[in-house]
Amino acid sequence: MAQQFDVLVVGSGIAGLSFALKVAGAGYQVAILTKKNQAESNTNYAQGGIACVTSESDDFELHVQDTLRAGDGLCDEEVVREIVREGPVRIRELAALGVEFSRLDDGRPSLGKEGGHSKRRILHVQDMTGKAIEEALLEAVTRHSGITMLEHHFAIELITHQKLTRAGIAVRKAKDQILGLYSLNVLNGKVITFKAPVVLLASGGAGQIYQYTTNPEIATGDGIAMAFRAGVAVQNMEFIQFHPTALFTSTSERFLISEAVRGEGGVLRGADGCEFMSRYDERADLASRDIVARAIDSEMKRTGAKHVWLDITFRPEALLKERFPTIYKTCLRHGVDMTREYIPVIPAAHYLCGGVRTSVSAETDLPGLYACGEVASTGLHGANRLASNSLLEAVVMAHKGSERVLDYLNNHEVDRVLPPDWVDGDLQDSDERIVLSHNWDELKRTLWDYVAVVRTSKRLNRARTRILNLANEIHEYYWNFKVEPKLLELRNMIQVAELVVECALQRRESRGLHYTLDYPEKRTVVANTNFRRREL
Repeated sequence: MAQQFDVLVVGSGIAGLSFALKVAGAGYQVAILTKKNQAESNTNYAQGGIACVTSESDDFELHVQDTLRAGDGLCDEEVVREIVREGPVRIRELAALGVEFSRLDDGRPSLGKEGGHSKRRILHVQDMTGKAIEEALLEAVTRHSGITMLEHHFAIELITHQKLTRAGIAVRKAKDQILGLYSLNVLNGKVITFKAPVVLLASGGAGQIYQYTTNPEIATGDGIAMAFRAGVAVQNMEFIQFHPTALFTSTSERFLISEAVRGEGGVLRGADGCEFMSRYDERADLASRDIVARAIDSEMKRTGAKHVWLDITFRPEALLKERFPTIYKTCLRHGVDMTREYIPVIPAAHYLCGGVRTSVSAETDLPGLYACGEVASTGLHGANRLASNSLLEAVVMAHKGSERVLDYLNNHEVDRVLPPDWVDGDLQDSDERIVLSHNWDELKRTLWDYVAVVRTSKRLNRARTRILNLANEIHEYYWNFKVEPKLLELRNMIQVAELVVECALQRRESRGLHYTLDYPEKRTVVANTNFRRREL
């Protein structure tokens, strides 16, 4: 028997939690499904802060222009203006929930500066902003009787009218719409049917498709893959933001060294110890992330070095320990004292600027399905995200999306069709899990080798061939064995990787985060890349 709610939220980061609080506050029953524990989200790992105009020396127009410049001609200016303008109100809401942003001795907000910003406007809680916001939101969610938190529930597939029709189940309406989803209870291995007229995807990005990423293990593109399989359009998937400064270690671990370190004066230095960013951009170390990442990539290839250096040693030791306690302790754990030594850094996959195509109110083109945060593509980021605009987008989208969902629920006639329960049939547990491990590694290496900071059509086509082979293997595996988390994640990662490559092949120019040696110039006609499943 299906469990029934008014709204299902997939993901427990800033987008999903903010949205759930507002919808539940209107009297609706909301379930939040998260595949790990409730605090495990991309939000929890966000260090730098949230960009918002709060200073008298700053204004909305400057923030808008900074965002447009970073987006390299592909931002939706109307969306940019709407999100920037609504930022201060949403910040006040976070403060009311208990988020205590860092302040100066005189009580004013401590505003950081990051690459691409013309003013100091980054509100932060030391270097653990995301964690502070996550904790405040989770506390509010825990207190709310209208919200059910379901940890270790992995959303597998969306249930729609069209899918039921294809399965031979009669439905009342010809127009496709959301009916719910199937979810795996990771703890007992059972698949549960959830019925709801509204599903919000807030499951974060897909950094795990790359060998080196700053993202946590949960970032496997689940929401994007589910939406695509349900026939929803995705766009601009080629725009993968590589954070320029991830801590280089001897393992695959890549800890984020916040852009705020460069905002406080940090200087990038090559293997010879000399600064190099002034050769690439007039803004030097505070250029936008796409420019800095390509500059580092170029320096490493030119010198053969495994990494470059980030130097902040000339700043007072007490300031660095106070402003960057998490970064300081992590570097120290890896044998680097950032107050006295250069930090070894390298670019790593960090943020997906494309995603499920939505309005600024989180609407997709499938009635009842909404997407918010990194999983969505509104047009705010364009071809390259301006630092710390992601948390801003998430809280504004969550608010506007909740308003649109409330309107949908108030005017939507609930379909009484009960989705069928999930059937495993005669499927067995797999005794070939080594196949998943090998395919997982092959996918991540393929994306890193062929679809990273600098690309060519030859490399992209090689990646496409390998990804399609993996897709065929996993398709067979999926239908012959019982589902488990690693299988579901790999299936989603392969789907997202395919979308990244297909969109990259569509874009025959270099713009923002997509740089290809075959088409180094920008085209005069600016357009989004779009992709939709051909067969439903």
